[in-house]
Amino acid sequence: MLASIGLRRGPIVRRAAPLLAAQRELLLDCGEGVRLQCFRSRRTRHGEPVVVLHGWEGSADSLYVLSLGQQLFERGFDVLRLNLRDHGETHHLNRGLFHSCRLPEVLGALRALQRLTSRPLRLVGFSLGGNFLLRAGAEARTAGLDLARVVAVSPVLDPHDTLRALESGFRAYSLYFVRKWWRSLKKKQAAWPQDYDFRDLHGIRDLRRLTAELIRRYTPFAGLDEYLDGYSLIGQRLQTLEVPSALITSLDDPIIPPAGLSRLARVPCLDVVVTCRGGHCGFLERLVGPTWAERRIVAELGLQPCTGGESADSPAEEVA
Repeated sequence: MLASIGLRRGPIVRRAAPLLAAQRELLLDCGEGVRLQCFRSRRTRHGEPVVVLHGWEGSADSLYVLSLGQQLFERGFDVLRLNLRDHGETHHLNRGLFHSCRLPEVLGALRALQRLTSRPLRLVGFSLGGNFLLRAGAEARTAGLDLARVVAVSPVLDPHDTLRALESGFRAYSLYFVRKWWRSLKKKQAAWPQDYDFRDLHGIRDLRRLTAELIRRYTPFAGLDEYLDGYSLIGQRLQTLEVPSALITSLDDPIIPPAGLSRLARVPCLDVVVTCRGGHCGFLERLVGPTWAERRIVAELGLQPCTGGESADSPAEEVA
């Protein structure tokens, strides 16, 4: 919550001015008629490409994306800020409704960016974006992707656990996501009025009930459980991961219970970094300036070896 307050917005947006001034919009052909929006910013022709992906109901202009993007831009990386379907102002691009199992189109977007840059891609994702990119890493070989590294910050591990945490935790968290989701659904209805009419659902503020109803109406899944299982990372989902990867999470994350870590496949190329504090995609050491996670990501993108173990930061690196 602190990471999104207005006190941080001004300094981050001002610092990100060079990133935003250099950006150009790309509409990526992801296959089967799907288009996803991406913003590319590069200082040199030879910068290593980094794809940055936001979390659920975030966007390419979320503060954490802009803050990290500017730091990468300053260091000469080719920064590619990708929007998931129906995120940002992209509700008009695709008829179908967004859901978290739409991995094929994200793989299609990454293939399009790989063709564009002609270099191995580095991937950085936050929350649901981290979940998407770890799944992409696990399917890189079969998807024809050349990936140099994946970094996932506070990724959704077990969606069942996350939904229960939102239901049983601080009520403001679930209300925050429901409110943002309704804004997105209204944009989708406005863009495709012949396909969507959510008026009879508008009074629903229960996240489980709303998710289940939308899944029933607009997806091929048999029910909520099948849908949630569809984007889970636990069990053998990451068994095929061959890309050097880092998963960064915190023990005090209010919506990603750390118990899910013990149910991940243990693969040599996955480093799990656990901090005592940091919240969900927060990792603030101070209200302004780069976060601890951003500094760690910059360091991770320069590393190639992986130890395949779990680590915890020293007390000096623990964050408030």
